[in-house]
Amino acid sequence: MKKYNFNAGPSILPREVIENTAKQILDFNGIGLSLAEISHRSKDFQPVIDEATALIKELLNVPEGYSVLFLGGGASLEFCMIPCNFLKKKAAYLNTGVWSKKAIKEAKHFGEVVEVASSADDNYTFIPKGWTCPDDVDYLHITTNNTIYGTELREEPNVNVPLIGDMSSDIFSRPVDVAKYDCIYAGAQKNLSMAGVTLVIVKDEALGKVEREIPTMLNYQTHVDKGSMFNTPPVVPIYTCLETLRWIKKNGGVEEMDRRAHERAELLYAEIDRNKLFRGTVAKEDRSLMNICFVMNDEYKELEKAFFDFATSKGMVGIKGHRSVGGFRASCYNAMSVEGVKALVQCMQEFEAQN
Repeated sequence: MKKYNFNAGPSILPREVIENTAKQILDFNGIGLSLAEISHRSKDFQPVIDEATALIKELLNVPEGYSVLFLGGGASLEFCMIPCNFLKKKAAYLNTGVWSKKAIKEAKHFGEVVEVASSADDNYTFIPKGWTCPDDVDYLHITTNNTIYGTELREEPNVNVPLIGDMSSDIFSRPVDVAKYDCIYAGAQKNLSMAGVTLVIVKDEALGKVEREIPTMLNYQTHVDKGSMFNTPPVVPIYTCLETLRWIKKNGGVEEMDRRAHERAELLYAEIDRNKLFRGTVAKEDRSLMNICFVMNDEYKELEKAFFDFATSKGMVGIKGHRSVGGFRASCYNAMSVEGVKALVQCMQEFEAQN
């Protein structure tokens, strides 16, 4: 039975990316050593970093004056590194979910935090509208996609302050105007690689502006100066990242990823809206294309476990919703095929017919 991986992260990767990484773990480029055991400073690995960096800049149209970093610690460490490097006195945050809430908590260690808007009172079922950002803050931080709640901010807010974006779960799924940001960061385990590496794209001239002494490992300038080689980088996840970037380019770039994301989401949301058993959990205008959340309608609530078991028996993997929302979550990242979404839709239709 074919299985379809709807896990929210670590999540689906293109099959050829997995296979190519596996080959390199056995014998890297025919040198007789595993990718997992070579030196990160060797002449064999440097081309991996160089090509991955070049592809990131090409696919996202990164302007001159930005550095690409491959770091450890996940987005959770970035919650701390961002204010450590950029918060002088006051920063603004848009609170749209668990991850932005965690970022706010870390920023408060470094200065004043203004929460420009929040949808917490409605369990983050929408992206706040009509808010304004103070002009006297050092930056505005946004989380572009909310994996737990299934909302997505697909256009940059129009503000007069530096913008910082956590794009962990939708980077490379759509075009991004990088020039509007001082820093973009993303944990790789959604659309880019296996867990273990974090991508950071940082504007060089934005660094070195705070007066505080920054610990060496938390200072972006440390990693810019050393080309992500200040300490041992996660070699295998970076290589997997390279393979994924090659796959994205070969398959039409972020423009094609965007088209596919809309196609998948439109199929699944149409079934959620049609099927008498289910309903979506967030405002329609804010629905994520990456993480599609839905629950049983109240009168069919008792069928939740039965549907989960039925879908699992049909090869649907990882569709259980986060405990904060309940129900179901189908994560449709770049590597998810339309075939997989159609298979889930068929499960929903078959289960409806039985009930």
